[in-house]
Amino acid sequence: MLLFGNGGSAADAQHIAAELVGRFRHERRALAAIALTTDTSILTGVANDYGYEQVFARQVRALGRPGDIAIGISTSGNSPSVLEGVAAARELGLLTAALTGRDGGRLGTAVHFHLNVPHELTDRVQEVHIMIGHILCQLVEESLKGP
Repeated sequence: MLLFGNGGSAADAQHIAAELVGRFRHERRALAAIALTTDTSILTGVANDYGYEQVFARQVRALGRPGDIAIGISTSGNSPSVLEGVAAARELGLLTAALTGRDGGRLGTAVHFHLNVPHELTDRVQEVHIMIGHILCQLVEESLKGP
């Protein structure tokens, strides 16, 4: 799983990745998840050489493999770097999902699965996004337990 976003959404991407690599509620095997927001050398190098809009797309192209899922997080749904990251994921055939706010912006229609928090206040959207992240982690863990 590749997760990415800017600002508070970057923090949410990191939080969700940590729950999957570590554990959420139950002991289980580690799951492959990475937030594309944490390597300052990659972020600043790609931003410098290709423009900030490419900071996630370049990483998706480097790391994404068939069967992976890319999750873009954007409270506005219009962040250029997140949109480019999702576009790269789709080009590679990855499954794509988005967490958005407001009306979902362009990101909402660019992904396979769209979870929208239809609220105008960024802080309220972010609070619900991390709750959704926790619910997804719980569902993943429950699916791994089996019958």
